[in-house]
Amino acid sequence: MDLTQLQHPVIAAPMAGGPSTPELVAAVGEAGGLGHLAAGYKTVDDVRDQIERTRALSDRPFGVNVFVPSVMERSRDEADVAAYRRSLQPLAATLEVELPQPRWDDTDSYDAKIDLLEELVVDTVSFTFGCPGAEVVRRLRAVGSQVVVTVTDADEALAAVREGADALCVQGSQAGGHRGTHRVDSIPNDLSYVDLLREVRTVTTVPLIAAGGIASADDVRRAIGLGAAAVQVGTAFLLCPEAGTSAAHRAGLVEPALDRTVVTRAFSGRPARGLRNALVDAHDAHAPSVFPAVDQVTKPLRAAAAALEDFHQVSLWAGTRWQHVEEQPAADVVRALAP
Repeated sequence: MDLTQLQHPVIAAPMAGGPSTPELVAAVGEAGGLGHLAAGYKTVDDVRDQIERTRALSDRPFGVNVFVPSVMERSRDEADVAAYRRSLQPLAATLEVELPQPRWDDTDSYDAKIDLLEELVVDTVSFTFGCPGAEVVRRLRAVGSQVVVTVTDADEALAAVREGADALCVQGSQAGGHRGTHRVDSIPNDLSYVDLLREVRTVTTVPLIAAGGIASADDVRRAIGLGAAAVQVGTAFLLCPEAGTSAAHRAGLVEPALDRTVVTRAFSGRPARGLRNALVDAHDAHAPSVFPAVDQVTKPLRAAAAALEDFHQVSLWAGTRWQHVEEQPAADVVRALAP
């Protein structure tokens, strides 16, 4: 698939944890953009089902995003995660949930998901949290999929290109949700997509997709003018009726008292941008840089709070331009962003 052939150079970001649905992906594709399913946190059977449902809704191209497994060393990280788990126990008692012990061998079924995507052949397979490896890239390209790797600096870009990536998603610091740093313990830089496009373009000629803080057609025009083939947008789609955004997340996005975003490790152990709420205030300072162990430990807390529609204890992922978000159909979002 050629990004320059999109009717509108707008890609709906893969948003793991619920917001990205077959309905959202199909609606974005039908409007002339490119939608993405999020394979992160899902079982292989769930990913298969979502791909099949998307194809039943639309024949437009779409992508699937996969998390590259993070290396966890139990001997190094166990004490930090155990201490963090203890600090969360009072909240767990209030919400009446049991916090699990981390699973140190968790790879999010990475190998099985690659096998599935090799079998089902989607137009684009994108990767977050690292490079998939040259052999995985070769396998996916051999069946006709375009491979995209998320990068946050020039070194990560070079590594992805060396492995054969067809395109790079250049993710600036203003992006909502997890930063795509290739190392869990990396301290994310504060460069915008504007700065990163310029930096990454000096080391590669592959197509670049700009992400982070893009909320208007003017932003899209600016990114294209700087050499991006397309833009990737997530936050703008969170309030769409087709999105699977939880009620608690939707409420948090429009809550006037939540007036700033921060980058926090409190929910997953990886740096991620979201609205500052009570859980961030209480626990960000001592959250260890261990993913997905921290994500596993906090999952029951987030699920219980979401069931209560309590936006103070859930991850409210959002980019810095979240106040521009409106409740409208995904097709309208795509058209509003079209340059």
